[in-house]
Amino acid sequence: QVQLVESGGGLVQPGGALRLSCAASGFTLNYYAIGWFRQAPGKEREGVLCISSYGGIRYYADSVKGRFTISRDNAKNTVYLQMNSLKPEDTAVYYCASKSGSNCSHQNRYWGQGTQVTVSS
Repeated sequence: QVQLVESGGGLVQPGGALRLSCAASGFTLNYYAIGWFRQAPGKEREGVLCISSYGGIRYYADSVKGRFTISRDNAKNTVYLQMNSLKPEDTAVYYCASKSGSNCSHQNRYWGQGTQVTVSS
């Protein structure tokens, strides 16, 4: 059974950091691009970052440039989202999605259940 499971969310103060993980089971992440998305209350889901199967990175949201990074550990079948200098406007449910191919232009195929990130003092 194909599954993506996000973890690492929580409550953090402004300026803090979190690292989210997206662990896959039932398939090998190595061959697919993986994207991170988020949905804030009352807003549509938006793309954050994507990493291709060969490590190329695409930013979907200009607001996270210089603060968020994405990486993958194929041996662990896991993709990470490192979030630094967090702001209250980063508060959202964060989702990972596996693309249908190796680069970030492919469609989203499998989704995780999401993990809540709350940035508040």
